Amino acid sequence: DGAAYMTLSDPPANTYTPEMMRQLDEAILAARFDPEVHVIVLTGEGEKFFCAGANIQMLSESDPTFKYFFCLHANETLNRLEHTPKLVIAALNGHTVGGGLEIAMAADLRIAKKDSGKVGLPEINLGVLPGTGGTQRLARMVGKSKSIELMVTGGLISFEEAKDLGCVNQIFEGDDFMDQIHAYARQFCTPDKASKAVGRIKRSVQSGAEVPFESGLATERELQQQLFQSADAKEGLNAYV
Repeated sequence: DGAAYMTLSDPPANTYTPEMMRQLDEAILAARFDPEVHVIVLTGEGEKFFCAGANIQMLSESDPTFKYFFCLHANETLNRLEHTPKLVIAALNGHTVGGGLEIAMAADLRIAKKDSGKVGLPEINLGVLPGTGGTQRLARMVGKSKSIELMVTGGLISFEEAKDLGCVNQIFEGDDFMDQIHAYARQFCTPDKASKAVGRIKRSVQSGAEVPFESGLATERELQQQLFQSADAKEGLNAYV
């Protein structure tokens, strides 16, 4: 139905390794260039965890150079996810902590299952910082002071608290969580919405928010011109008239 599903799978906590990040990167590219895909949904295997971050045992056994390049490649993958011109929904079906929250923050929208888990960046308890975009994305979401407090205390908060802070968009109740997610994702697909316009809105915000205002306006104009030339815009404008 126009939605591509990507599931982080490494039970019990769906922790990620370089191999999983490589697979995720390939899946993102495949979805980006697939004309049948209008929305990407990212979730975790099972019912307890969306993702608990990087595999700690793997990190503890590796040298500093490996750790550095691992973080670098993970950052590149999440940047690709964030700037893919298709809407990305993170379906938080369980605990979303550490690198798992960093993945979720690279999505455009975060929908959580009620009473299924908590979120947080507890890397301070390991003597490190959230090194896959966490310090930057969280600060942009909740502000500098609150993001520093959350990271230096390393505490976990409920989905309801995360929603109040702006980290979570909506919380769905009930046992049919993924069915609700699918219905939610479908509204951004053809024919309910002009999916190309949805993607360009996402692209304009994600890119424009990180550059000076005038540069952001230039990006907006360029993307608008692409839409003016599209069949969706011609149909939409004519239908309105």
